[in-house]
Amino acid sequence: MTTSQPATPLDPPGSEPDASRPGPARAETAPRSEAASRPEASRYDVLRHQLDTLTTEAFRSELAQIDQLPTLEIAEIMNGEDSTVPTAVAAQLPQIAAAIDAIAERMARGGRLLYAGAGTAGRMGVLDASECPPTFNTAPGQVTGVIAGGPDAMVNSVEGAEDSPEMAAADLDALNLTADDTVVGISASGRTPFAVGAVEHARTRGALTVGLSCNEGSALAAAAEHGIEVVVGPELLTGSTRLKAGTAQKLVLNMLSTLTMIRLGKTYGNLMVDLRASNEKLRARSRRIVALATGAPDDAIETALAATDGEVKAAILTLLGDVEGPTAQRLLADSHGHLRAALAAAAADRSEGDA
Repeated sequence: MTTSQPATPLDPPGSEPDASRPGPARAETAPRSEAASRPEASRYDVLRHQLDTLTTEAFRSELAQIDQLPTLEIAEIMNGEDSTVPTAVAAQLPQIAAAIDAIAERMARGGRLLYAGAGTAGRMGVLDASECPPTFNTAPGQVTGVIAGGPDAMVNSVEGAEDSPEMAAADLDALNLTADDTVVGISASGRTPFAVGAVEHARTRGALTVGLSCNEGSALAAAAEHGIEVVVGPELLTGSTRLKAGTAQKLVLNMLSTLTMIRLGKTYGNLMVDLRASNEKLRARSRRIVALATGAPDDAIETALAATDGEVKAAILTLLGDVEGPTAQRLLADSHGHLRAALAAAAADRSEGDA
């Protein structure tokens, strides 16, 4: 192999480079004056330089022949890569916990949790938001995913949408963003203009901001009050951030929404007591949850659910607190939905009555 024309990274070991195909070294020799004369080329040069600095975009030469390996071996390599993600998330747990406490504080006074991202990151936000109503009985719009390009971008690529911070600002304004809301910008690279623009615009409105990225020193984390940078390293397929980066985003969003709902009293222990029973499976689960929380027999559970219009949390309170359905609803309202606080209030009421 000659030294004047190095093989490209995908040339098989021991092969001679194709002289008709420019390698990386030859591509770098393009006259600068030509690039400088074309503004579009200059923009791409800047973007390429940015991508070259991102760990999520790094090329792994040791995997350059992965397409020639047996399928099982590729699967083992990929599984090993995925196993490193929880460790990367663990390194950011203090930042994640701080963000959750701040989000819960805003939501406790009526704020919303809004995710904003493009592509895979945006889809992760929409997915997490869409799972909150059936799981935690959140109100419509209380947790919302905003994806660059709108709903069509969930299943189709919307060209150029991720490059527009103005579109992010317009989408948030359409939701009547307030200072009690939280905006979580999501971007694997940490540079996506839509996500960064969403966070920057949210700060001008006084909203709480969180920046979730998978690169250290990201513009997104710097723009947000709470920066979460889960550095998962280079992907199995160069730049395919739907892989480890996407998994990391899903894990963090699981924490943000689930732990926030725990802080808001949407659970009792590890039971989903604010479950919305919207289908047969969930109706069966609601009865199981009441049984696990109370140990009551089936007939008592049915009576309690009937007396509370099927609301799991209120049904548990009638059984454990020995109160009627309307009283259970009042105690929960007074306790801002926290079942443990409502149970304590019911016990206090009984003590006063016995005195």
